[in-house]
Amino acid sequence: MPKIKVDDIEYNTEELTDNGKAQLASLQFLEVQMSKLQNEISVYQTARNAYVAALKAELEKTA
Repeated sequence: MPKIKVDDIEYNTEELTDNGKAQLASLQFLEVQMSKLQNEISVYQTARNAYVAALKAELEKTA
């Protein structure tokens, strides 16, 4: 039986109403999407750091 934990209480997902199952599916979908966005942000931060480093190197040439 698949279980979920909400506020430290375990629930059997097979006992959820249809609406409860729909809410759970939406929550799971959002968790995946949020994880993807967090991964994208990490990539953007890495690229930003590289651009800042490259800009600093250029600025040091003119100083």
